[in-house]
This record gives sequence, C-alpha cells and structure tokens, in this order.
Amino acid sequence: MNSCAVALVEEFKDIVFSYGVSDEYSFVLKKDSILYERRASEIVSAIVSLFSSVYIMRWKDIFPQKDLRYPPYFDGRAVCYPSSKILQDYLAWRQVDCHINNQYNTCFWTLVKSGKSEIEAQKQLKGTQTREKNDLLSRYGIDYHSLPIIFRQGSSVFWDVEGIKAACSPNGAIEECYKKVVVEHCNIIEPNFWKDHPTILEEDAQ
Repeated sequence: MNSCAVALVEEFKDIVFSYGVSDEYSFVLKKDSILYERRASEIVSAIVSLFSSVYIMRWKDIFPQKDLRYPPYFDGRAVCYPSSKILQDYLAWRQVDCHINNQYNTCFWTLVKSGKSEIEAQKQLKGTQTREKNDLLSRYGIDYHSLPIIFRQGSSVFWDVEGIKAACSPNGAIEECYKKVVVEHCNIIEPNFWKDHPTILEEDAQ
C-alpha cells in the first residue's frame, strides 16, 4: 500500500502529503492546485484508478509466491478543508484512530489465540480503555509500545529534502537541495512534525 502511495505522490506533483493505515489513504493536494481544474470527480477518479493500477503492477514484487486471486478496487471521495489547521486536525484524528484500532485488534487476536472465542473476546474488551488494554497485553507478555511502529502510527508519505549537492555554474559552485519521496512512521498529532516540515502545507511555510 505504501508503494502505491509513493507512486501517486511521485506522479501527481500537486499531492504534498499522504497518510495511510491498512487500505485507507488520504492524499493532500496543495492549496492552489489546479489539477483537473479542481474538478473533484476527476481528481478522485484519477487517484483511485492509478492506485489500483499500481497495486496490481507491484503485487508480485511484494508477494512473489502468491497469485492475485481477485481484481482489487478502491473507492474515494474529495473533501475541501477551509484551513491548514483543520486539515491537521483531520490527519491527527486519523492517527489517533490508527492507534485505537490497532490496540483493540492486537488485544482481540491475543485473546482469540489464547483460546477464547471471537464473541468472548469482544465481550471482554467491551468498554475497556487504553490502560486496561495495555494491562491485558502485558499479562500475555506483550508490550504494546514495542510493536512495529507502522501499525501504531500509520504511514506518512511526502517529499523531503534528501541532501545537498553542488552544481557548477559560470560563477562557481552552487549548492542545491534535492528531494525524494519518503515514507515515515512518525507522530503527526504533535505540532513538531509540521514545524520540522514547513513546506508541506503552504500556510505553515509563509
């Protein structure tokens, strides 16, 4: 899935950020984008179709021993947020949701593997809070915070400065930054991420 998201960010230069968990990815277009003349239906159609195509093309790269048994398809919708702050709040909510779902699923399948039925596991977890779930996992020797960070925080895909290279000119060497698309599993709830990457959202870059 991350490979598909990277391909989209590389293909559509107006996409400045993507956040994904499981098979749900959000793509952020720059504020002044004129991609497909800002027609929502065409933007969604292009993003969804390319995502599906890349998924098929790269299946064998990821799962060389498995055949793709059914044709994949994805749906999508376009939402226009009025400010960068509200957009950040939405992305933060998505990451919180990632944590909640992952913690619940980890507890659920731990209980099932221990011998409980799925209904029994659901009943035991009903109404439990974060601390109670962590205590449950610890009883089975699992430290939630040691689980792979990709499952706890999801994936952020964006253009980042890779390094600095020297370019020759008639007036001497000039240092130029060059960028590449990166995938990071980081905290986007706190403001530090956006402060460290001010060029992602235009309002923060000014």
